Amino acid sequence: MSIDQAAPRHVVILCHPEERSFNASVAERYCASVQAAGHQAVLRDLYRMGFDPVLHSAERPGPNSVRCKDVEDELDVIRGADVFVLVYPIWFGSAPAMLKGYVERVLGSGVEPSAIQARTAQGVLTGKRLVSFTSSAASDVWLALHGQPRSLESIFDTYITHAFQMQASRHFHFGLITPETSEFAVQCHLSDVDMRARTLVREMKDADHNVLTPKRT
Repeated sequence: MSIDQAAPRHVVILCHPEERSFNASVAERYCASVQAAGHQAVLRDLYRMGFDPVLHSAERPGPNSVRCKDVEDELDVIRGADVFVLVYPIWFGSAPAMLKGYVERVLGSGVEPSAIQARTAQGVLTGKRLVSFTSSAASDVWLALHGQPRSLESIFDTYITHAFQMQASRHFHFGLITPETSEFAVQCHLSDVDMRARTLVREMKDADHNVLTPKRT
């Protein structure tokens, strides 16, 4: 199926050390689903890329800050995206260090703390949608008892949406993901990913239609 280069673009950031992980399957299914619906999808696998998550002193925001080539390359990929998707496991109550470093080095490149607080930061994600897919070996009940979903949403989703002036965020979580998880359960979860992706595409098309269609008076 040929994809219209003017079609909405989804940039998917995958962060998991195992090449054939459940998270990788989620990222691949999401990309396939939006492409089947006529949208563009770009997958960035941070571990396969060998992304350096360490923020260097010269990269800190300021009048003399330096933007490294790998960061420039990532910003070029993200630039023009309509949807920014994060796929990662929850480790020790938070996102993997690799993904945290990606946020600091790439998304936060050149962004001053004062601009975040004043909600005046302008960047490649301004006005875009954020979608997150996470997994955990723990059950949803256990995570809820320990306040994990709410704290992660506050620390990561809400903060990223606020800091980079994004339009909206959605978070979908899959619990009890272990090496013993049955293939049937995995396929059910992937079907859910497919449904979520197609629903988002449909909502985006409806929103575009409402913008383009004049209101009757």
